[in-house]
Amino acid sequence: MNKKAILYDDIVTPENLFAAWNTFRKGKKGRCDVQMFDRHLEDNIFALHKALKNQTYQHAPYKAFYVNDPKQRHIHKAGVKDRVVHQTLYSALYPIFDPTFIYDSYSCRLGKGTHKAVARLQMFLRKESRNYTRNCWVLKCDIKKFFATVDKDILLTLIKRKVEDDRVIWLIKSVLESFSQGLPLGNLTSQLFANVYLNELDQFVKHELKVKYYIRYCDDFILVHQDKKLLDSLQQKIAIFLSKKLYLKLHPRKIIYRKFSWGIDFLGYIVLPHYILPRTKTRQRVFEKLATKVNQLKNNTLTLDSFNQSLQSYLGYLKHARNYKIITRLKNYIYLSGVNKTYSFEQQLYNG
Repeated sequence: MNKKAILYDDIVTPENLFAAWNTFRKGKKGRCDVQMFDRHLEDNIFALHKALKNQTYQHAPYKAFYVNDPKQRHIHKAGVKDRVVHQTLYSALYPIFDPTFIYDSYSCRLGKGTHKAVARLQMFLRKESRNYTRNCWVLKCDIKKFFATVDKDILLTLIKRKVEDDRVIWLIKSVLESFSQGLPLGNLTSQLFANVYLNELDQFVKHELKVKYYIRYCDDFILVHQDKKLLDSLQQKIAIFLSKKLYLKLHPRKIIYRKFSWGIDFLGYIVLPHYILPRTKTRQRVFEKLATKVNQLKNNTLTLDSFNQSLQSYLGYLKHARNYKIITRLKNYIYLSGVNKTYSFEQQLYNG
């Protein structure tokens, strides 16, 4: 595999650091830490450039907290300076690694995402069921504690296949070693490194196991076939590969076999023959979050722009599924809440 001539001095230029800052701060301008960094932006960027150029840069500790969306996740958030470094490194590495990934890897990639993954699964199911004329099976798997169990030595070996410059490797190691166990969920670089790591699984499934219908989104993946026994055999081979090559394990309670006719739960949607439905729990969370946003708007603790952004996000989720009844319910909820007497959301709702 050819290594790419990605040079350290070309990555850490002031121009790239300013560009990374501009990308990073989008949607974050109201945050105190971002405002503080912006207050002395040029001094901060040039000091960071000097530290990177001289290789005296040291990653600061993380701030840890929990989020529930819907399950509890332990997030580790780096400081602004370090996130600018993450963005700079990500921007340099993404074009090198993304072309090596299989088509049906959908997490954190340009032109991909959850909706594309669900549509692709729907197409796979339609083809394997011969336009819904026969049943087929889905094997759905999840890797147990993936981010916490990524082996950094293996990851660095995979990265070195494509990156030759020792100083680029030094910077990557600085980011990797800033966190004690595996990859931190809050880092932008973790998303890319996860795809680099699990690309080994993708290549194994596609080129050694010769699986035609396979989709991965982060550490969740799906195989589609009419033969359940074959899927069971493939699952065992995948488990062995993950254990021996990547030091990973499948989550034993999340190895799921389902007939297509039962509905396939994937990335917030239920894929059924002929149509897609929003997942019930996800739909419930949309209305719970909307109720919170409505109260915040009425109490003047949320701006109209922020409310609109949230509403568009909910509509964006719903429009990819059979949604007439849900959109009607959402419109009725907003009408009965009274906020529409002050603000008009009718056009947004109809567009949704």
